[in-house]
Amino acid sequence: MQTLSQLIQSPGLITAPGVYDMVSLRLAESYGFDALYMTGFGTVASHLGLPDAGLATYSDMLNRVATMASMSKTPLIADGDTGYGGLLNVQHTVRGYERAGAAAIQIEDQEFPKKCGHTLGRRVIPMDDMVQKIKVAVDSRRSKDFLIIARTDARTSLGLDEALRRAQAYARAGADILFVESPESIDEMKQITKHVNKPLIANMVEKGRTPILSQQELLDIGYKIAIFPVTSLLASVQAMSDVYQNFKNTGSSKNGTTSLYDFTELTKLMGFQDVWSFDEKYGGPSQPNK
Repeated sequence: MQTLSQLIQSPGLITAPGVYDMVSLRLAESYGFDALYMTGFGTVASHLGLPDAGLATYSDMLNRVATMASMSKTPLIADGDTGYGGLLNVQHTVRGYERAGAAAIQIEDQEFPKKCGHTLGRRVIPMDDMVQKIKVAVDSRRSKDFLIIARTDARTSLGLDEALRRAQAYARAGADILFVESPESIDEMKQITKHVNKPLIANMVEKGRTPILSQQELLDIGYKIAIFPVTSLLASVQAMSDVYQNFKNTGSSKNGTTSLYDFTELTKLMGFQDVWSFDEKYGGPSQPNK
C-alpha cells in the first residue's frame, strides 16, 4: 500500500472518509480507501460524549490515534487540534502522533479552546504565531513521510483574503498540505486552489458552510484530498434514532423498518473468525452466543 506522501504525488483525488471509533474504522478499512480521516468532532463525541470545543486533551486524542492506527493498514490522517498548547506542546504532539502511527497530523490556527470548523465564534491566533508552530512541527517529525497539514480558520471571521494570506505563509513555513477551512462558495474554493501551490484539502460537511461537490468537481477545481468527517456519523445517529424511536413506540424491534447490518457479518468484521479459530485449536465454544 502506498504511503500518504506517495499518494499526494500521484494523480487523482484522495477520498478520506471520517472514522470516529473502532467499528467505523474497521468498516471503512474493509473498503480499501487510500486514506482515512480521524475526525476530531466524531472522536470527541463518541469517546467523551462532548462537543468538539477544546475539551479533549492531548492524552485523550493520542490514545485514540494509537488505537486506530494500530488496527488500520490504511494511512490515517489525525486531527491534532491546535497542537494542544504552545510551541513545546506542538513538538510533543507531533512526535506523539507520529510514534502512534498516524500518517499525517492536522494543526489549526485557532485560539484555544478551539471550536468545530463549521460553527461560528472561531477566533484565530496571529499568523506569525502559527508560522512558528508549523516550523516546529516540521522540525519535530522524524520522517518526511509523516505529513504536516496546516489548517486556517480565518475565512469565517477575517475573510477569504486573510485566509489565503495565511495559507501561503504556512506553505512557506514547510507545511506539506494546506487546509483552508469553510469556504462558502464554489468560487471561493476556486480562489483557494488558484492561490495556494500545495496539495489542498476540501472539507465536505453535510449542511456545513461549504458546498458538497462530486469527486470530479473537486478534481476540476484542483483539490487533492476530500475528507468527509461526519457523514458516516450522521448516518449512524439517524439510524440509531429511528431504532430507538421504534423501541419507544412499540417496545420491540419486530416489524422495524430500519435497515440493519447483518449480525453474522458484524461478528466477522470485528474479528470473531480469529476467536473461533483459536477455540477450535485450543478448545472452547466454536460459535459466539447471541
